[in-house]
Amino acid sequence: MNLLLDHTWLDFEKSHVWHPYAPLHGAYPPLPVRSAHGVRLHLEDGRELIDGMSSWWAAIHGYNHPLLNAAVSSQLETMAHVMFGGLTHRPAAELAARLVRITPAPLQSVFLCDSGSVSVEVAIKMAIQYWHSHGRPQKNRLLTIRRGYHGDTTGAMAACDPDTGMHHLFAGILPHHLFAPAPACRCDAEWDEQDIAAFRRLIEDHHAQLAAVILEPIVQGAGGMRVYAPEYLRQVRALCDRLDVLLIADEIATGFGRTGSLFACEQAGISPDLMCLGKALTGGYLTLAAVLTTEQISAAISSTAPGAFMHGPTFMANPLACAVACASIDLLLASPWQEQVTTIETACRLHLEPCRGWPGVADVRVKGAIGVLELQRAVTMPSITRRLVERGVWLRPFDRLVYLMPPYVIAPDDLDQLLTAMTASVREELAA
Repeated sequence: MNLLLDHTWLDFEKSHVWHPYAPLHGAYPPLPVRSAHGVRLHLEDGRELIDGMSSWWAAIHGYNHPLLNAAVSSQLETMAHVMFGGLTHRPAAELAARLVRITPAPLQSVFLCDSGSVSVEVAIKMAIQYWHSHGRPQKNRLLTIRRGYHGDTTGAMAACDPDTGMHHLFAGILPHHLFAPAPACRCDAEWDEQDIAAFRRLIEDHHAQLAAVILEPIVQGAGGMRVYAPEYLRQVRALCDRLDVLLIADEIATGFGRTGSLFACEQAGISPDLMCLGKALTGGYLTLAAVLTTEQISAAISSTAPGAFMHGPTFMANPLACAVACASIDLLLASPWQEQVTTIETACRLHLEPCRGWPGVADVRVKGAIGVLELQRAVTMPSITRRLVERGVWLRPFDRLVYLMPPYVIAPDDLDQLLTAMTASVREELAA
């Protein structure tokens, strides 16, 4: 039974429902979505928008996919949820088996949790508890790179860029970690040893205190949509090995094919000690995340006091989420996802590279199914969003960035409309 009438629910929503990174009573209310199919969002007023965001990079197969719908329905008939403390179930084991099979070989132990931010918290706690198990509790700090973003919970916030990130209001309560300059090395440039010099100095000077390095491999996401050379990641891996520091790869945004390989780490030919996964893990259906680590780390944590890893979310390994995650991974691996991502990349280069010479455009970046226009000034969110919506597309620019990360299944005509709307809206924004 609905409590709100069809013509009143939006008024109630505007007054009582808080949206991310927005005031409660915002001047620019969110667009009401009635349904979603394929790559299209159907609004309450009858308009349709091509989704260029994959619902914050998660809905890689589009919306209402029959195979994913069937996975949820089938699991719902047997068990929607059961606590994971002292109990287990097959969907969790099936998902773990898939993750172990498709991630780098040393990653054998799987911890299933609620969301991307929580997976970062879990990885940080694992790294710190690992060093405790070796009698080295002083190794409890992190080293990361600027322009990074790892989530909105307290531990994750502490690893986000303290100046350009979104969490400066909370600086007084956050742990203080070490930040190297953001990588300046572009994928298409010749490697320069100076690119890693500042990072090398920090890790050499502080390795006795460092539990782990945490970074987003190859592509930095919400901290700036920046792309850097795989060689930088190889250098980081070698320094971590030499100086006895763990490496956490935050593949929440880059995992499951977004950058052109199944996981971005593959492009550097390295394996992390801990890997965080989320977003596209369930194809955008339900919230779920995972941390994978090595048997060496899980055994050390499990064999010393307190004899367990000290974390346990209530909805950890939710069976519905695990079932649809299994179906999403199977669907991805059975699909021509590499060809789809290459098609998106080629179209992005075709449409976006000519913008490089526009006055007001600072940079153009394309990597896999990611296309970015960085402007020289911050966008005016209400006006550029209106222009995009009027052209029938949904993008969510922020700060100086207008970017897209569409579902892999997007058709060429829809992709063309999306990119044409993006460039035309940017041109108008720059002229305003």
